[in-house]
Amino acid sequence: MSSAARLLIYSHDSFGLGHLRRCRAIAHHLVERYRQLSILILSGSPIIGSFDFKARVDFVRIPGVIKLRNGNYTPLSLHLDIEQTLAMRSSIIQHTAEIFDPHLFLVDKEPLGLRGEVEDTLEMLKDRGTRLVLGLRDVMDEPELLEQEWRRKNVHPALRDLYDEIWIYGLPEIFNPLNELSGMDPIADKMAFTGYLRRDVPKAPPDASENELPSEPYLLVTTGGGGDGEDLIDWVLSAYECRSDLPHPALLVFGPFMNRERRQAFHERAANLDRVHAITFEARFERLVDRAIGVVAMGGYNTFCEILSFGKPALIVPRTRPRREQLLRARRAEALGLVRVLADDGKRAPDTMAAELATLPSWRPNPDIDMSAFLGGLDAIATRVRPWLPVRNRRSANASLRQTA
Repeated sequence: MSSAARLLIYSHDSFGLGHLRRCRAIAHHLVERYRQLSILILSGSPIIGSFDFKARVDFVRIPGVIKLRNGNYTPLSLHLDIEQTLAMRSSIIQHTAEIFDPHLFLVDKEPLGLRGEVEDTLEMLKDRGTRLVLGLRDVMDEPELLEQEWRRKNVHPALRDLYDEIWIYGLPEIFNPLNELSGMDPIADKMAFTGYLRRDVPKAPPDASENELPSEPYLLVTTGGGGDGEDLIDWVLSAYECRSDLPHPALLVFGPFMNRERRQAFHERAANLDRVHAITFEARFERLVDRAIGVVAMGGYNTFCEILSFGKPALIVPRTRPRREQLLRARRAEALGLVRVLADDGKRAPDTMAAELATLPSWRPNPDIDMSAFLGGLDAIATRVRPWLPVRNRRSANASLRQTA
């Protein structure tokens, strides 16, 4: 095995873009900071190949699964039952970890992986002396619902006995698990708030053709992956259909996971509106945010980071099902003066949205917030990673840390 430092990242990616984009941002920042580091991402995302990766970052695509509305999982493409698919995923994950032999293993969001698929890998790497880290977005869900989920999945023993560190990609001003979740005291000394993950404009040009983008300043309307963004797109389109005098054009980004028939119907509606442009997907999404004069979004973690990074006026229309994390994040960010929030009342009156769109570009976030401190996540992660990357006796390093704890 090469003596180069190695980081393995696991991202279950049952649906959407959030987990993959977060892990990719972390990986890119770390290889820029540490030239001796190689990073391998384990991902179930069906579109991971649509993204470009920096040198020394690569990925292993594990068979995809999707979560149904009833909460059950099913294979994305293979004609296998879910148990067979999960067994295959677990085997690929463990075999990859055995051969790659990482100095540090970073697990995104799911402490035991999808349906427990990384538990055996965690135990194997623990025996090898690998540093084990769980990375959590700022808000996971309503505290009571998250507590129920973690009890059902029996994750607390892993948090206590397997993981060496738990990183929260946010700040306690938005959500503090130590105060809001029960049973966290035994692992309090493992937890660290990193701050949010700053995003920058990529050097490469956007994937979208220039003739698909508005030539004048625009409002960017994004649904993230798009799997649950149909109501937002419909509401914005209704506003432009109702009010032809809206002062700024809109660029709608549907997302690659939006239902194909609904997406086509939205494209047809947008084509009939002079002030509305629409695309399905943009891998270099940061460039679209940078060019926008305001952002309308559901408020997922990555979009929130981009809004903060580029200082854009933002209107958040959060979803409330199946998780309430977007609503929690949006309300607390609104209280800090970082975003505006428009609740989806189910009626979605076009005039209501039109009024918000008309005034959004002139709204300004709270100037008293220190964004450099708020967006220090990537640098904080690099600092926490550094002691575990040099070639060293990993068993001795872990033992030394336990003795000084």
